[in-house]
Parts: sequence; C-alpha cells; structure tokens
Amino acid sequence: MRILNLTRELYNAALQERREAWKKAGKSVTLYGQMRLLGEVKAVRPEYQGVYAQVLQETLKRLDRAFQGFFSRVKRGEKAGYPRFRGRGRWDSFTFPQVWREGNWVGPGKPLDNGKVKVPGVGHVRIKQHRPPEGTPKTLTLKRSAGCWYAVYVCEVEARPLPPSEAAAGLDLGLSRFVATSDGELVSPPRAYRKAEARLARTQRALSRKKRGSNRRRELKRQLARQHRKVANQRKDFHHKTARGLVNTYGIIVHEDLNTAGLARTRLSKGVLDAGWSSFISILSAKAASAGRRVVAVKPHYTSQICPECGGIQKKELSERVHACECGCVLDRDVAAAKVILALGLDGALGDGQRVAAPA
Repeated sequence: MRILNLTRELYNAALQERREAWKKAGKSVTLYGQMRLLGEVKAVRPEYQGVYAQVLQETLKRLDRAFQGFFSRVKRGEKAGYPRFRGRGRWDSFTFPQVWREGNWVGPGKPLDNGKVKVPGVGHVRIKQHRPPEGTPKTLTLKRSAGCWYAVYVCEVEARPLPPSEAAAGLDLGLSRFVATSDGELVSPPRAYRKAEARLARTQRALSRKKRGSNRRRELKRQLARQHRKVANQRKDFHHKTARGLVNTYGIIVHEDLNTAGLARTRLSKGVLDAGWSSFISILSAKAASAGRRVVAVKPHYTSQICPECGGIQKKELSERVHACECGCVLDRDVAAAKVILALGLDGALGDGQRVAAPA
C-alpha cells in the first residue's frame, strides 16, 4: 500500500509539472527530463529511497504513454481525453519492468521455496500460485482489485502451433445464441450479468443508503466490487473456453467485424455488454495466432438477409428465427448467417458457384 500511494503521488506530481510547464512557458516536459530528476526527488523525499528505482521509472513511462495516447487522439480528431490526476480509488497497480536477465531472476517477483514471492521494498509476501510461470518472465505487476492483491507476470512464450487443419467455420455472434457456427453448432450465452443483476442491485441500493466515509459504506463498496469481479471472471472464463474449443477444431475462423461500441449505445446495450463480443474476439485472435490458425473478419452488412445457397436477398424481421428461401433452403437464421459469413471470408464463393453480394 505504501508503494502504491508513493507511485500515485509521483504520477500526479509529474502530471502537474507537465501542465504547469505548458501553461506558463509553453514548453513540453519530456519523459527522460523527468526521469533525470528522480535523484533529486529521493533527496528531498527520503521515503522514495525505499521504492525500487525501475518502479518509479515505469510510473513516469505510464504517464508518458497517457500523453502519447492523448496526442494521437487529437490528431485523429477524436475525443481527446486529457490525462487526469489519479485519486486513491483510481490507482491500483505498480509494475516491475525487468524481472529476468540472462536466464536468472534479478530480484523482483522471484518465487521462493516457502510459498512466498520476493517484492523489493515490501519483503517476502505469501502467494497462492495457481500455476507456475511459463517461458521467460518479462514484467511483474502487483495489482489491487476488490480488496485482493494479484501478482501478474508477463512472460514470453514460444508459439505452440497445432497440427494443420483445413476445416473452416463462420461465426455468427448474437444475444439469444452467443455463437452459431456454419456447421450448425449453437452456443448459449452465459448471461453472467443478467443472472447477478438482482443481487448487484440490492447491494447497490444498500450502498447508496450508507453514510459517506463510514466503515459500513466502505465494506459494502468492497462487497459490490467483489460481485462485479465474479461476473467479469465468469464471462472471461466462458470466452476462454469457447475460443479454445474453436481454435482446436478449425484452421480458419471467420467472424463479423461488429461495431460493438455503436451497438452498446442502442436499446440492446445491456445484452451487448454482457456478451462481451470484443473481448471474445480478442481472446480468439490471440489463441489462434499462438496455434497457427487464421482468423478473418468480414463486414456484417446483410449477412442475416443473404441466402447461403443461392445468394439472393431474403429480408427478415428480427423476430423471424428461421431462414426460408424460395430456392428451398431452410435453416436456422443464425446458422444461415454463419454460412454466409464463412462464404464471405473465403472470397465470397458459394458451394454452387454463386457469389455472395450485398446490395449497395
């Protein structure tokens, strides 16, 4: 906790220095200019001498990355979002950027035989290690979440390609079915948030009635955070398992390039955010890259209206769950869309020589 507060204070002080330098003199303060002043900071504030030097440097790099993101958004004409000062509730981690050198631990994060881990400035801390680190450890981040502390190791692991597979599948992502594949497999969504919504609402109401600054409010706040963390973990576990099954089965996976940010602003926002499509696609892409598989994104326009057999347009309302075309093709709506998505990903060619073409 002490190191966490000191790094937050350093971040805020460095941000204030950059703001004042630009406001008063029109000058930009660079990352390395601020890093050179860390020695003076330790001389004036002796408590910083007990903080690992690379942790302080990484804190300044974190601020620099925030400014780089700010300037890149300005150039693209997006909402800029100037870097903000961090309060106690908005600063929950600090990072040791180098834990391994030339085949050996260099100090931070070294697992010990007594079930503890070495943390400079803190000492030997007990750790519940659910699996040993794989590959070459690169960084260690100590993160606080819902009253618990986590040691997050980033490791460089060699790719483990799976045996080559010519099988290909299209994926139709939805709300009533999380995934429908072109082979006809239907995967139901976990609806983790929907199932926990009533319990979350009760805790939120109880929290709103507690006096600010009281111990009871603080405890309810931690309880609410733990409930949200459980929902997020359930969703992530479902995403990982579903993605692993698809990567193990198919060599080529085609999905829709959905605008989830736009859909999250519609009346379907709660279901869209609960499904977590963007997170699932990111996990799927990472697993596919590691396994030597290929993931292809196609435009989602008209995929639910096009017939996978003849390529014609068969308009349907959202309530219609069966695709029935004049050519005689009758399929589940989501499976038909998945077949169209697969065809679009495979250069748009259909089985009978037709080609998928969405109207302009």
